[in-house]
Amino acid sequence: MKKFLLVFAIGSVFAACSGSSSTEAKADSAVKAVDSTVKAATDTVKAVVDSAKATVDSAAKKVDSAAKKK
Repeated sequence: MKKFLLVFAIGSVFAACSGSSSTEAKADSAVKAVDSTVKAATDTVKAVVDSAKATVDSAAKKVDSAAKKK
């Protein structure tokens, strides 16, 4: 029984140590996911800014046009 426990303990140590490469892969995967999320958020913000800029420009043109009519 003692031999079985010793083998089990050694096996669990090897299993725990071999998981470090898996953790590295998970970290790389998480970094890629964050990068893609940041890129998507940046693209969305740029689209909103461009839309707002177009709205402000058209409003300014309408104000200028109304001022010229008076």
